[in-house]
Amino acid sequence: MRPRISLITLGVADLERALAFYRDGLGLPTAGIMGTEFEIGAVAFFELESGLRLALWPRTSLAADTGLPVGVSSPASFSLAHNVASRSEVDAVMAQAARAGARIVKPAQQAFWGGYAGYFQDPDGHLWEVAFNPDLASLATHVIVERQ
Repeated sequence: MRPRISLITLGVADLERALAFYRDGLGLPTAGIMGTEFEIGAVAFFELESGLRLALWPRTSLAADTGLPVGVSSPASFSLAHNVASRSEVDAVMAQAARAGARIVKPAQQAFWGGYAGYFQDPDGHLWEVAFNPDLASLATHVIVERQ
């Protein structure tokens, strides 16, 4: 297997609400909800950089497709990280997320590892880190996944 992730799917409780948060609040580009002609097919895709896509799919649909039960999840199971080019950009993205309805979990501040970062949760509780890491300047325009 080549270690390449092309799609990240987030299970959401309310697809319309999640679409509004990511499209209208965070400004991510999307064609909107598609696949409504299928019983469990309604989904929204967002184009990210480097060919990566983000999908929002109802939790009930993800559970039905996998055969797994919908269970309780912990926001601390994983985080999505958005690395930016400066401390001021961290502050700007965190403010945009708050205006969009995100819950600020940890306000942006100096990080123990030498950078500057903060955390927010989307309306479904998915955890996002917004970070400036001077040692990882090449990641400043990419979205990466971090396993906690």
